[in-house]
Amino acid sequence: MKSFCTISVFLLLSICGSSFSQIAHRDTALFVQPKNEFYDSISTSLSRFYSQRDTITAPEKAIHPDFSRFDAPKSVDEFTQYWHNPPISQGNTGTCWCFSTTSFLESEVYRLTGKKMKFSEMYTVYWEYVEKALGYVRSRGNQEFGEGSEANAVLRAWKEHGVVPEVDYTGLLKGQPFHDHSKMFAELDSYLKAVKASNAWDKAVVESTVESILDHYMGTPPEKISVDGRLITPKEYLEQVVKLNPDDYVALVSFSDRPYHTWVEYNVPDNWWHSKAYFNVTLDEFMDAINRAVRHGYTMAIWGDVSEPGIDGHAGVAVVPSFDIPSQYIDANARIFRFYNHTTTDDHGIHLIGYTQKDGKNWYLIKDSGSGSRNSTHPGYYFYSEDYVKLKMLGVMLPESAIPQIVNEMK
Repeated sequence: MKSFCTISVFLLLSICGSSFSQIAHRDTALFVQPKNEFYDSISTSLSRFYSQRDTITAPEKAIHPDFSRFDAPKSVDEFTQYWHNPPISQGNTGTCWCFSTTSFLESEVYRLTGKKMKFSEMYTVYWEYVEKALGYVRSRGNQEFGEGSEANAVLRAWKEHGVVPEVDYTGLLKGQPFHDHSKMFAELDSYLKAVKASNAWDKAVVESTVESILDHYMGTPPEKISVDGRLITPKEYLEQVVKLNPDDYVALVSFSDRPYHTWVEYNVPDNWWHSKAYFNVTLDEFMDAINRAVRHGYTMAIWGDVSEPGIDGHAGVAVVPSFDIPSQYIDANARIFRFYNHTTTDDHGIHLIGYTQKDGKNWYLIKDSGSGSRNSTHPGYYFYSEDYVKLKMLGVMLPESAIPQIVNEMK
């Protein structure tokens, strides 16, 4: 019995001693980069496979004419052109309507006063988003809500909210290289859809929330700016410094399915407030207004379709190839046909700033804020043929002083 007890005590002490020694041991925590070499080899092999497969698969192609066969202008210097600020990029935003119209109004200030001014596009864009959100509430969600708008929205925003120099409101966050509204628009769109789903049509709440989202992504627009040592509001800046009257401008369209020489609604999604401030003229009058104005020192905001085979950013030109429609057949019928079958759509707003002639045909110098214009030998500009404007451009904004005969008919 004594021998058994002695052995038992010995074993117990041995076990306890072992336990005590394990407790005394302390491991050190290290921070290491996790590795999975085999998974990395899988990823690398698959990437190589897909890369090779994509190389074998022919990329999607687009049809274009042989642009070398068009006797198009080769340089911006070939055009008679009028003062404008240098082209700037709208970045990753759907704000061509504001960039083109703002550029046009800057040229108007110079034409009227000789002052070279640069205005903030994003100040106008900010308030247009607020207006669209309020319109969405008023319509109980039965209204277009997108990034786009129209040229006369700029005039409306200036009348309501004024305008500020670009230096006072860029709409860019610190260090942001380009405008990018993709996340901002997604958040706005998601919020308004949630408002509609929950039937939460509180105007004040929606307005406050939308402004909060805009402030986060674009910064808060100034309530006052400093001009010559004094603080003034954006509306005072428009009235006292810029001195441009938004009521002096008019938009022309040419639709043969509606009575000519009448005011009509521009039936496109970006005219989200269903404005009827468009004077409908014949196609000949439409083109004559453009040609007369540009030859008498005027520039103009113009908009229409830029998705055709005849427009290419690398070539830097916009033409109508004969396999689309021969030049002599471009008329009001061809124009309205394309609008109704949706091959002509309201894609893009641009600034027409000059003209030239080749072989008896007009060419127009176009300032363009879109990314496509940056890939040619004349970045920021396109050369539009007269045929392209006649067939594919849907509207133009001009000063009333540029079209006195048409204005008399309006009134």
